[in-house]
Amino acid sequence: MAATESPNPFVPQVYRVDRVCRELPDTTTLELVPRAGSCPAFEAGQFNMLYVFGVGEAAISMSGSPANQRALVHTVRHVGAVSAALAQLETGATIGLRGPFGTGWPVAAAEGADLVIVAGGLGLAPLRPAIYQVLANRRSYGRVVILVGSRSPQELLYRRELAQWGRRFDVEVEVTVDHADPGWHGHVGVVPALIACAQFDPQETVALVCGPEVMMRFTANALLDAGVAPESIYLSMERNMKCAIGLCGHCQFGPAFICKDGPVMRFDKIAGIFAIREI
Repeated sequence: MAATESPNPFVPQVYRVDRVCRELPDTTTLELVPRAGSCPAFEAGQFNMLYVFGVGEAAISMSGSPANQRALVHTVRHVGAVSAALAQLETGATIGLRGPFGTGWPVAAAEGADLVIVAGGLGLAPLRPAIYQVLANRRSYGRVVILVGSRSPQELLYRRELAQWGRRFDVEVEVTVDHADPGWHGHVGVVPALIACAQFDPQETVALVCGPEVMMRFTANALLDAGVAPESIYLSMERNMKCAIGLCGHCQFGPAFICKDGPVMRFDKIAGIFAIREI
């Protein structure tokens, strides 16, 4: 029997929008199902290139469960022409999809360790598949700490799921906002400040971090100050990805290409160039 050929990475496969969820005024989640065949397997942390016909394509991280073989889930913030076009799609529309691409979070390799998951803003979307995977296999990990930051309570992503995770007795969930309103009764401040109060063993911890780069820099420093080893800190460096296979050079990051050497990268491997703004 002949082996099944892998799809050409340059050629988008046709997917149909099966469900649309308006998460926030500027953020939409799309559930996509293939017009033919089945969804490809993916690792938490990987991304797809989503192509709106006649507009262009953009790199969007997976935000659904790796165990979901029926649909691929992507949460999109409306920040440009392509993402705005994606946000305007309705159920039944068709788009092109290439992927999955890139490296994933070390969820399996972290089994037996404590996990500290730190998300800033939309950074919770690329981390959500890892959270799903960890919670589905909860007994394989030590302490699990989820720290989430947002600019305001109104901009918190996946609020219903955050509440569900927070009600579990086997997970520590802390949420903070930069600017509170009268109805907010939680933490106020930046998310790296939560690390000092979290319960975990720094010598046995793996940390997964995603958010704005300035937030990730301060978070990495806070984790190092807490005693977490630099080789146990992983960051998702999602920026400037155009071709997804390391040919165009837009996402070059020092000697690496984020689209194929990342987006998930170990902190000790990029620490020397991470704080250099010109790179």
